[in-house]
Amino acid sequence: MDFRVMGLNTPLYNTLQNLMDLTDETPTNKNLSAPTQTYMRDAKAMAATAADVKEYTNSYVFVIDMPGLKKGDIKVQFEDDNVLLISGERKREEEKDGVKYLRMERRVGKFMRKFVLPENANTDAVSAVCQDGVLSVTVQKLPPPQPKKPKTIEVKVA
Repeated sequence: MDFRVMGLNTPLYNTLQNLMDLTDETPTNKNLSAPTQTYMRDAKAMAATAADVKEYTNSYVFVIDMPGLKKGDIKVQFEDDNVLLISGERKREEEKDGVKYLRMERRVGKFMRKFVLPENANTDAVSAVCQDGVLSVTVQKLPPPQPKKPKTIEVKVA
C-alpha cells in the first residue's frame, strides 16, 4: 500500500512505507530488538510439542507423546528451582544403501516444553517414566502447611 498515492505524504507515513518495503533479506535490516535465532528455534520447538497437564490430589503429571525416542534422547530438569524443562531431540534415521525416501512427514529435530510449577510442587520428589512412546513426569505436591495453633501466654501477677 502506498500512502503517498492516498495523499498521506507525512514523515510518519513515509517511515511506515519504508518499513513495509523492507524484507528480511534486506542487509540493512539489522534490528537489534529482533529475536535471536536460538530464541526462535526454542519457540518453534515449544510450539510443536503438545502436552497434557493433570492435577491429582497429591501430584501434578505432565504427559507428552514421544514415539520412537530412547531414554538418552529425553532430558527432564529444573531451571530456577520451579520451572520444569522437558527437552530432547528426535534424530533422522540414517539412510541405508539402496533406500530412498519418497516422503518424509514425521517430525524430526529438537523439542522442548517449560512449565512454571506452583509453590506447592515438591521439586525433590519427581519421577519420569517413558512407556509405549508416552513420557509421564510426576511432580509430587508438598503437604499443606499445618495451621498455626493459638499460642497462650501465661499472665503473671506483679
